[in-house]
Amino acid sequence: MDRKADGKRSGIGPVVAASHLADGAMPALSEMEYALVILGNAYQRWIARCCSAAGGEGLSSIEVQILHAVNHRSRDKSQAELCMMFNIEDTHVVAYALKKLQALGLVESGRRGKEKTARITREGAELCLRYRALREKLLVESAATLGLDESRISEIAALMRVLSGQYDQASRAAASM
Repeated sequence: MDRKADGKRSGIGPVVAASHLADGAMPALSEMEYALVILGNAYQRWIARCCSAAGGEGLSSIEVQILHAVNHRSRDKSQAELCMMFNIEDTHVVAYALKKLQALGLVESGRRGKEKTARITREGAELCLRYRALREKLLVESAATLGLDESRISEIAALMRVLSGQYDQASRAAASM
């Protein structure tokens, strides 16, 4: 790709899926949105395939994410906490994931007052450890060879979390129109 001295691409516009959206005041946002779409799809595919290779066949990416979240810090999690953690509006998605994980013996239900909670089982924790080992071998080792600056990756992650708030606010505004 031909680049100018200032690092910008010359001769072509931003890499986007919808050029009509990039024609506005902030084309870089359209470029980032497209990158998020393809990164998100690759990430979801990776999660499900890594879990399957670790022995958790048939789990969707959200079910794997819920499993890891329930395992996080060995503390029971409520459905509401899991929805908030992943910014999931449709509580049925989390309820279904928990039900499936429980049926597979990977999580078990508990109570915190009147609130139903989920906790990891020994089998669920072992699956998470096998997933982690595969992730280290297949993804982390490979990504480490790219020479990426970990502090820069953290900065990008922080920016993505900040932008999620902008999208949420714009979503609320659109819903009120």
